Amino acid sequence: MAHSRWAQARWLVLAPHPDDETLGAGALITHSAAKGRLGAIVFLTDGTGSHPQGTPRVAATRRKEARNALGRLGAKAIPTICMGWRDAHPYPIDSRVFTRDAGRLAALLRWHRIDAIAVSDKSEAHCDHLATYRLAEAALRKARRPVALFAYHVWSEAPRRARRIATPAMPTGQRRHALLAHRSQLSPVIGQGFRLPRKMLRMPAQDVLTLRRDCR
Repeated sequence: MAHSRWAQARWLVLAPHPDDETLGAGALITHSAAKGRLGAIVFLTDGTGSHPQGTPRVAATRRKEARNALGRLGAKAIPTICMGWRDAHPYPIDSRVFTRDAGRLAALLRWHRIDAIAVSDKSEAHCDHLATYRLAEAALRKARRPVALFAYHVWSEAPRRARRIATPAMPTGQRRHALLAHRSQLSPVIGQGFRLPRKMLRMPAQDVLTLRRDCR
């Protein structure tokens, strides 16, 4: 990435849930924020689907965890937006809400002068990850500016034959430190619910991003 034509791109990171930003794009966030090239971070869902009880508390907790994680990634001052979708209940692409939020995202791309968007890959099995990718595609069609589409990989592997870029490496332990801010995903701090597999703590120092749509 440092030696590619994307080195000076202005980025927006779009994440399905709080914690995906760290798992899939933590190195991109750290690098682009440090260079003044990170325009915004957008979360599609409020994260409440990770725990069956206490929905308002879960949403507030996960927002706080995300802020803490972003601070540990060096992105505390970056604008952060939550679309507020319900976990595992994505809106159809022909729905009013989907169309509205694609327009909201397109406006963000224009407002922050975004050159490239990083989003969860379309190959990932979770419905929220796929919906996030589809929303990014729809927003790019409405953006009225050239924006490249890159995919990051949380539960999938970057395809070998695709065009890819790798971010600079993060400092040792920084991504793990950021992920540990998402305490609700790693411990019973707010009750029984989803738990990230322990193997997810073994994260690489770099992100590998797959180019899905070139803006040229």
